Amino acid sequence: MITVKRAAALTGPAVIRLIPSGTEPRPVTGSETIMGKKVTVVGAGFYGSTTAQRLAEYDIFDTVVLTDIVEGKPEGLALDMNQSRAVEGFETKVVGVTTGPNGEGYEAIEGSDIVVITAGLPRKPGMSRMDLLEVNAKIVRGVSENVAKYAPNAVVIVVSNPLDEMTALAQLATQFPKNRVLGQAGMLDTARFTNFVAETLAVPVASVKTLTLGSHGDTMVPVPSRSSVDGKPLAEVLPADKIEELVVRTRNGGAEVVALLKTGSAYYAPSAAAARMAKAVAEDSGAVMPVCAWVDGEYGISGVYLGVEAEIGAEGVKRVVETDLTESELAALKEAAEAVRAKQADVAGL
Repeated sequence: MITVKRAAALTGPAVIRLIPSGTEPRPVTGSETIMGKKVTVVGAGFYGSTTAQRLAEYDIFDTVVLTDIVEGKPEGLALDMNQSRAVEGFETKVVGVTTGPNGEGYEAIEGSDIVVITAGLPRKPGMSRMDLLEVNAKIVRGVSENVAKYAPNAVVIVVSNPLDEMTALAQLATQFPKNRVLGQAGMLDTARFTNFVAETLAVPVASVKTLTLGSHGDTMVPVPSRSSVDGKPLAEVLPADKIEELVVRTRNGGAEVVALLKTGSAYYAPSAAAARMAKAVAEDSGAVMPVCAWVDGEYGISGVYLGVEAEIGAEGVKRVVETDLTESELAALKEAAEAVRAKQADVAGL
């Protein structure tokens, strides 16, 4: 005999479990509490497809939709990922959809809780993120308008470059509340800073804590005063000149990868960062992460999308979290805000 029991006190879709009579019900896992949610990744390049794979392997979503304009590519990648489920032990279904220039295919994203926008051209050696502005603005605007049409309640995570400008453009194009549109930048830049410190000191990555704010570009603001190794301030374990060297390397972290690859840009670390942000939204975790978020008074800065720490939940950014900065770090953050403010104003007409 099978007894049907319903898990209580869950948000979202009800979870029904089949439990053999005479046995104690097992605890409801975190993944069960949010199964039924749907996440879409727009763009099936290396970045997008790797993000989709990570999201599927979390096994917390019912469906991951992967879209692209290249006919057959998202369908083929989805088929391949689905065939890995038996090996990796996850149940999330990956659906691949080819989209057209006039919005064909976007109906597949209908009802998505989260949309990750990776669409756009990657950098090539010698290119800055700003070199991609006009071409990617057209792509991101088109995607965002379709997101607004088919997934009007979604949280949008933008990863297309130039990041700060594309995040602002996505919000303008969707007309979503600003808290529901955020960009992935600080998570990636902080991860790079952390890795460089760990490698320099030959210590485990887990022992290093760093922070990066500001723009995802030339006015990036790595924050040594908030960085530590095994709880010791970074300044106590590395000389100032070495810290500055790592700060500069972090600021140029993407260009370093691009120069080595020659035919593409980074996607393993970026996809990990984007997927973690989506996971925090799906789980309504309240995790504090460095992201590109709308700033309205924090740090004495208002009216701009900027890299700051924020508490992430089901509605996107719950709140911007201010942290203590040195005078020079705060000045650099304000400088970054003014630099990206002007560029974000320019994208409104693109």
